[in-house]
Amino acid sequence: MSMTTAPSEQAPIRILVIDDHTLFRRGLTALLARDARIAVVGDAADTGEALRRVHELQPDIILLDNHLPGVRGVDALPALRGAAPQARVLMLTVSEDEADLAAALRGGAIGYLLKTMEGDALIEAIVRAEQGDSVVAPEMMNKLIAAYRGTPTANGQAASSEPPCLTSAAAAIASLSPRELDVLRGIVRGASNKEIAREHGIAETTVKIHVQHLLRKLDVSSRVHAAVIASENGIL
Repeated sequence: MSMTTAPSEQAPIRILVIDDHTLFRRGLTALLARDARIAVVGDAADTGEALRRVHELQPDIILLDNHLPGVRGVDALPALRGAAPQARVLMLTVSEDEADLAAALRGGAIGYLLKTMEGDALIEAIVRAEQGDSVVAPEMMNKLIAAYRGTPTANGQAASSEPPCLTSAAAAIASLSPRELDVLRGIVRGASNKEIAREHGIAETTVKIHVQHLLRKLDVSSRVHAAVIASENGIL
């Protein structure tokens, strides 16, 4: 597995890892340390320790497991965000439960990732999260869209009854260029900018520009909401 190690002129993204498995924390720390853009500044095994470390270290990104002793990660979100308001929280868990996904995003997490993901994809997600993007594991995108739409998922339950705002959505989608539609389809699949760029043979910076344009045309502020609108209007 190749890792990105190119130096960056910017200060590294400061990471705090919260997980109750010591070996996983050590392995994840070693993995992230191979990328010059990232610095793991600390770790914690439970919510109490995590709150102390967050308050002390004020990290940029918190990687948070959901299955912690005593208090679940999603339930600890408000306290963690209160201890470091500027930090962005990324859930990194084995849970594919749509209720956990919905609770995490409602609690203020900027993303929801699965521990089965590749190291390169995790680093890309961290960088995107630091830039303010919402990042959700591709395997969870259908459940996320269902949560927004209030439609039943595989277990027959709807995670939310509140639909997204779709005012003039069809007209907005009709205003997108062919390339913007290609990029939007990639967003619906949960692809990163790098993956979309590779698929269409264009520069990653070009993809970023297309994303900015299509978000503005759709009058939304996040890729997640764009994916919901696209799904509602048959853009797959």
